[in-house]
Amino acid sequence: MKQDMIVILDLGSEENARLAREIRALGVYSEIHPHDITPEQLQALPNVKGIIVNGGANRIVDGEEIHVSKEILNAPVPVLTVDYDGDLTWPEDQKERENILSGFIFGLCGAEANWNMENFIADQVELIRRQVGDKKVLLALSGGVDSSVVAALLIKAIGKQLTCVHVNHGLLRKGEPEEVIRVFRDEMDANLVYVDAVDRFLDKLAGVSDPETKRKIIGAEFIRVFEEEARKLDGISFLGQGTIYPDIIESGTKTAKVVKSHHNVGGLPEDLQFELVEPLKMLFKDEVRACGKALGLPDGMVYRQPFPGPGLGVRCLGAITRERLEAVRESDAILREEFARNGLEGKVWQYFTAVPDFTSVGVREGKRSDEWPCILRAVNTVDAMTATVEDVPFALLQHITKRITTEVKGINRVLYDLTPKPTGTIEWE
Repeated sequence: MKQDMIVILDLGSEENARLAREIRALGVYSEIHPHDITPEQLQALPNVKGIIVNGGANRIVDGEEIHVSKEILNAPVPVLTVDYDGDLTWPEDQKERENILSGFIFGLCGAEANWNMENFIADQVELIRRQVGDKKVLLALSGGVDSSVVAALLIKAIGKQLTCVHVNHGLLRKGEPEEVIRVFRDEMDANLVYVDAVDRFLDKLAGVSDPETKRKIIGAEFIRVFEEEARKLDGISFLGQGTIYPDIIESGTKTAKVVKSHHNVGGLPEDLQFELVEPLKMLFKDEVRACGKALGLPDGMVYRQPFPGPGLGVRCLGAITRERLEAVRESDAILREEFARNGLEGKVWQYFTAVPDFTSVGVREGKRSDEWPCILRAVNTVDAMTATVEDVPFALLQHITKRITTEVKGINRVLYDLTPKPTGTIEWE
């Protein structure tokens, strides 16, 4: 690794991720490690220029206060202790924090601001080639941001040694399977296995209305399809994985509660016996997008909205039917098109449509019509824990309503969801 590094040791702080991002914003690479790292483990890390021992409210573990070893505190690089035995505490003022960090990183540590995406990509290409050698890698390519950036990075590093498997379960947004094929097979010349499993998934989901059961069916069936495709291929030794840094942080440490479990492609069978290749595992989401841009991926893929794993399966509310699923897909496409035309793409964090499994009375061509309502949702959030509703201009809502009720078969009214999180959640299921 070419970049200098500042190591953050987690001694119970709830702001380790914020601190790592602040250091990276100064152009210096930073990683979070547990408080009980050994001197040998620390010495094995490349280009460490300084250590920040980041104390905080979670220093009591199993009834005892945790500490950093004297060997670490006496390491041969500068050590800054924060909220530890009466030492410095972080000021809330961002400018003051930046001044403290700059003085420590560039003054005491003598680190260079050499953390950038070009260096990161060059390092990862070298590391991937060293790890993989002449062997083959398999990647489940959903078309989401993380898997797409991993694919582009692996293609740059090992080319045809990578095989991508794109499973179309019928629950993707309009045009997404076609875009995956166009970008990766046609433009990047990747080995791409396209699996049309639409009927297989929708047959399994027929009549299932419980959201959790739908999720489990979709996840389990994906694993089966992926496993079947993997067994058709010879000589696969590695599994590419779109793990990113928040996945690791949210999996919890000795001093942090688990937010969500870190998992490998939904729990692939252990007997596949692949070694993981996770080149994005130290990047935050915005850095993943920057990496995708630097690798030449199109904006539509790099800035793709957050999309639930079960896809449109949890936006076709209740038991999924093919007709209502198509209504979700078409209405969602109209909403995205109109937001893009009116300057809301990139401004609003997430927006989508949902269609419930009941009808409402309407009038179409002078006759009674029993058709579905369509719910519009548009929210803004920083961490997805809370969310506010976007104030969409009323004239635009009227225009979108007219388009959906005119162009989408089976929908006769449109509703706008005004509920923030809490009390609502971002998705409906």
